[in-house]
Amino acid sequence: MNLTNLLDLAIQIQQIPAPTFEEKTRAEFVRDLFEKENLKDVSIDAIGNVYARMPGKSKSTKPLVVTAHLDTVFPRGTQLQVKKEAGKVIAPGIGDNSLGVASLFGIIWLLKNKLKHDVWFVANVGEEGLGDLCGMKEVVKKFGSGVIGYLVLEGLALGHVYHKAIGVKRYRITAKTAGGHSWSDYGSPSAVHELASVITKLTALRLPKEPRTTMNVGVIQGGTGVNVLASEAKCELDLRSEDPKTLAKLIHQVEEILIKADRSDVKIMAEVIGERPAGEISAEHEFIKLAVQCVEEQNISATLTSGSTDANIPLSQNIPSVVLGITSGGGAHTINEYLDIEPIEKGIKSIVSFVEKVVDDK
Repeated sequence: MNLTNLLDLAIQIQQIPAPTFEEKTRAEFVRDLFEKENLKDVSIDAIGNVYARMPGKSKSTKPLVVTAHLDTVFPRGTQLQVKKEAGKVIAPGIGDNSLGVASLFGIIWLLKNKLKHDVWFVANVGEEGLGDLCGMKEVVKKFGSGVIGYLVLEGLALGHVYHKAIGVKRYRITAKTAGGHSWSDYGSPSAVHELASVITKLTALRLPKEPRTTMNVGVIQGGTGVNVLASEAKCELDLRSEDPKTLAKLIHQVEEILIKADRSDVKIMAEVIGERPAGEISAEHEFIKLAVQCVEEQNISATLTSGSTDANIPLSQNIPSVVLGITSGGGAHTINEYLDIEPIEKGIKSIVSFVEKVVDDK
């Protein structure tokens, strides 16, 4: 495998806009590449996931499923400029997750016709934001537990071995009032003020440090003018915890605040816009021990960690799953996102070693 070719492919992928729910063009590009590699069973499903199978020499073993998400957080129209400087490539989405998708082909180039077991490669949709892991839900629905396991590739997580899935629940909260004029109707409720009061109560909740639990209001909007009592305001709330019971308790507290804020002249509504199930696989499971071994073979310290990724879906169903990264970098989800070029070779070698050595532990 030529590192330059892999990096060039990552940049080609990065240059194709792929906001969540708008991954079609990038998906078609990847499908065409799978076909050029003469892989089997190449297809795009109804939701937009791209599949391809690399046959192994044995028909008696289960397949391994290797996935990388196609979508990015950047809206259509974002300038996707690329800069190279001092051993880095700087470009929106280059590491998250253009390099991850390109690395599917790094595995193909190095391991074609060398494996005993089949490998299914999947470039999936809907990992970011409000995608709610819709792509991975379809992938796991297709393959279920009839696999060796799932290997999820992320571009900017070299050295991190994700074996725990953080539970997530997201709401869109809407406040509605009659509205009015800021002078003549002063004293009547404003949806902006009421929503702000709700947010203040929510963020005053004490969250435990252990298990790690977080809350974030990431979007807020409403009102029509500076001298108008707003008739509607909305926000989007993200709740996370490493522990399902702790998350459930937080959800109950949040919903209690929302119920109490609702009254005759102020309507408070909450819509669930995302739900990612928690799960984990033991650090002593052979799947995880192999992942750690393959990272450390490259003289990289392996760190067991948790996250909210595509692996949430299979992990929540007790199916062996792990997330591995390709290189180091920073600025993820910003226009100054960058990846480090030199570590890519070690990252590719670690995932190739994993794909080559993994066996069914059941």
